[in-house]
Amino acid sequence: MKIGLQLYTLRDVLSHDFNGTLREVAAMGYEGVEFAGYGGASAEEMRDLLQELGIEAFGSHVSLQRLEENLEEEIAFLKTVGASYVICPYLTAEQLSGGEAFWKELFRKFAAIGERLKQEGLQFAYHNHDFEFAGKIGGEFIFDAMYSHVDADLLKVEMDIGWVQYAKQDPLAYIAKYKGRLPLLHLKDFRQQETGGAIDTVELGQGDLALNDIIAAAQQADVKWLVVEQDTCANPPLDSVRTSINWLKENGHKA
Repeated sequence: MKIGLQLYTLRDVLSHDFNGTLREVAAMGYEGVEFAGYGGASAEEMRDLLQELGIEAFGSHVSLQRLEENLEEEIAFLKTVGASYVICPYLTAEQLSGGEAFWKELFRKFAAIGERLKQEGLQFAYHNHDFEFAGKIGGEFIFDAMYSHVDADLLKVEMDIGWVQYAKQDPLAYIAKYKGRLPLLHLKDFRQQETGGAIDTVELGQGDLALNDIIAAAQQADVKWLVVEQDTCANPPLDSVRTSINWLKENGHKA
């Protein structure tokens, strides 16, 4: 498995120096990046920078609005930089207020988007939070209903394992359940705050998740990319992602 970084973690420093920040990420030993925006660079500029740094652009988080309104632009950009995965990363509270009707319509949209991306040699995926486990459709969690309704060749799983555990589901069982459909696993560590229900996202190895067991399960499930992500960082973000990849190295998950 390769080690990647979701660049949303570094959104603040990227906004000041996109190219310099990518250079630091490459120097830390990350093998690839997953975009959350392109810093205003053209596809050709981004391709050339990535080639210079020797890292892959394996995927990109693309909002539902852009998937609906600007899909062809995204396809052109990502094919130029050599990416493989296009991931819907989140849904807004307004969208979620539509209930079961919204979800069923979304499943139809996802199938159409996945078909278009498949035609271009790209793969579509969805990144979960916890709300996909807060309701059910046809007796299944929304998370599972999504993958029951959309064919496996049109929608892959990008499982955020931190949110799976936060939703009080078994991370190891969910990884095993989606073997063969789970190319991307977001490694996110959580720590429960002493005050109760609130949580902190923390560097790998600093939280409550059994990360070594999770990584072993990911290996068994044929995951291709382990993707480091930290929603918020108490420490400087570059220090946080350095701490996380160093933990992976120290625990034998990165050469």
